[in-house]
Amino acid sequence: MNTPEFELRVLDERVREWGLPSFQTDMSAGIDMYACLDEPLELQPQADAVLIPTGVAILMNDPNIVAFLLARSGLGHKKGVILGQSVGTIDADYANQIFISTWLRTPPGSDPVMINPGDRIAQLVFLPILRPSFRVVEEFSATTSRGMGGFGSTGV
Repeated sequence: MNTPEFELRVLDERVREWGLPSFQTDMSAGIDMYACLDEPLELQPQADAVLIPTGVAILMNDPNIVAFLLARSGLGHKKGVILGQSVGTIDADYANQIFISTWLRTPPGSDPVMINPGDRIAQLVFLPILRPSFRVVEEFSATTSRGMGGFGSTGV
């Protein structure tokens, strides 16, 4: 399998000190993204999502690749820090700084969470993308056992 090579621009020199985005283990699915903040940020439960800069821009420039920005599982599960839009899509032709929409999902009255400059707060996962063409039809050429079900139609 060919390993793609993407261009990475460092927009905040502190990223070089913290370590360029990289896979933390040989089998990690994503690269960790840093919070490039000038000062600590206190996330309040249920407050509006905050855009946190990463200090980097990545140009994939390949129509067959997409990057998804995802919450780090430990922060999400243990502290309630998730992405404001659940999953961030980075298109192959996007060449500007990547921002992380960050939200604290814990109930009102819960403790706030502090995000410090240099904290790894999200991960970027690269995936192949299919670009199908569509043929408009009056009816599908085949039926499936699924039929028109959805939204829990197969049970729990």
